Amino acid sequence: MDERAFRDAMGKFTTGITIVSLKDKSGNRLGMTVNAFMSISLQPQLIAISIGENASMHPQLLETNTLGISILSEEQKDISMIFSKQKEKDREIPFIDIDGTPVIEDSLATLTCTVKKSIKAGDHTIFIAEVDHLNVNEGNPILYFGGNYRTIEKE
Repeated sequence: MDERAFRDAMGKFTTGITIVSLKDKSGNRLGMTVNAFMSISLQPQLIAISIGENASMHPQLLETNTLGISILSEEQKDISMIFSKQKEKDREIPFIDIDGTPVIEDSLATLTCTVKKSIKAGDHTIFIAEVDHLNVNEGNPILYFGGNYRTIEKE
């Protein structure tokens, strides 16, 4: 199967956009845009993210046991673009720390998680993490479909 055809087919699945964040060994806040995110279990409360082995943050994710997830709102498209390197960083990223784990302020939802398991899957690693803390805010999500950002049409 052609890789481009596979990418195009997967692009037909609409996803939300998250920022996965952590503090490295030096205490620097790192983040990356991730749309391969899902809930796994209610008891215990587990989520999963899938990260390509070539991603710049992959080594730090393998070394950490805590990470943050920020589910972005439609007003936070530029933050996603900065972390996905589609746009130059033109301002400070509005990180806040929850129990020492960085998340993006004013996101639709923020979660801090403890990594429980990592599984190699092809050229990616799937990280399964237990949710330790969460916050939820009102608003609409930024979506990703067909290689483009989208918003929910308001009725």
